[in-house]
Amino acid sequence: MKILVTGANGFVGKNLIAELNNRGYKDIFKFDIDTDKSLLSKYAKNCEFIFHLAGVNRPKDEKEYMKGNFGFTSELLDLLKEHNNKSPILITSSIQAERDNPYGKSKRAGEELLFDYSNETGATALVYRLHNLFGKWSKPNYNTVVATYCYNIARDLDIQINNTEAELKLCYIDDVLDEFIRALEGRPTQNGEYCCVTVSHQIKLGYLAEKIRLFKKSRTDLSIPNMEDELTKKLYSTYLSFLPENEFSYDLKMNCDNRGSFTEFIRTLDRGQVSVNVAKPGITKGNHWHHTKNEKFLVVSGTGLIRFRKIDSDEIIEYSVNGEKLQVVDIPTGYTHSIVNIGDTDMVTVMWANEAFNPEKPDTYFLEV
Repeated sequence: MKILVTGANGFVGKNLIAELNNRGYKDIFKFDIDTDKSLLSKYAKNCEFIFHLAGVNRPKDEKEYMKGNFGFTSELLDLLKEHNNKSPILITSSIQAERDNPYGKSKRAGEELLFDYSNETGATALVYRLHNLFGKWSKPNYNTVVATYCYNIARDLDIQINNTEAELKLCYIDDVLDEFIRALEGRPTQNGEYCCVTVSHQIKLGYLAEKIRLFKKSRTDLSIPNMEDELTKKLYSTYLSFLPENEFSYDLKMNCDNRGSFTEFIRTLDRGQVSVNVAKPGITKGNHWHHTKNEKFLVVSGTGLIRFRKIDSDEIIEYSVNGEKLQVVDIPTGYTHSIVNIGDTDMVTVMWANEAFNPEKPDTYFLEV
């Protein structure tokens, strides 16, 4: 299928083209503001489906709204008529089309133009009045407040919140793409004369800002956002896409001594804690037990021996572990346990505990195995 995408270099266009490629659609005509204008006629003649995403959001002159959102649509439809091409056309409008402002008026004019064209030619017209979109590759101070907040907070810049209680309805770019692919395959989600993206999220502006600030803080407190919440998961992915390119990495506090090191990696309220333990050759760590705290040990480099003894028994249980054969060893409660590096190189162990360490209630009692 030959697919024309206008606004190909914009936020939605870049994401859409990447996903079309992922799904095997390779014959894509890409048109944007800097594309040779003579190509538009060629594309309009040969395309078999059109994603009309081009538009104007924040022009310097209000007159550009009508020119970009109505005028270019009119130009495209005239070319389709000239070539008698009745390909389905999907257009991205906005909920602002319901409002009496210059942007909304221009979007509504584009909608009406497309509906008239559909009635005249019989071509399928799919009009999506989109809510606030967010996701990777969006532009701060242009596409969405989410992009602006993510960009600024990641760089310690101020953000503006006019009304913390203001409700936002957000749509994530991946959910939009899923709907657009369904439309391409002849299965759009209709809502009266318009089409819609079925997945959306509500959030207050103040809470959005707070959530994004917590994403930034998570690098220092080692927390992980609650990924069971769909909006949080999508916002966190978006936030990471706005990190400055020289700040993808961040340091962890290594607790070092002559035995090796112990470093916390991740702390969560409900899923425990992940740490990395490095032991030098011949070093034994542990020799303690827990009432409730339980752990998982995974040696990823080096060779070790994990030893257990139930605290009221003399019987010792041993497990040999090494980085050549990754094997998780559960550390049950009520067993004193230790791990010794029996190799010639540093032994690296990834450790998970079911609860983050609390110095006021460590639940750790020394007892040699």
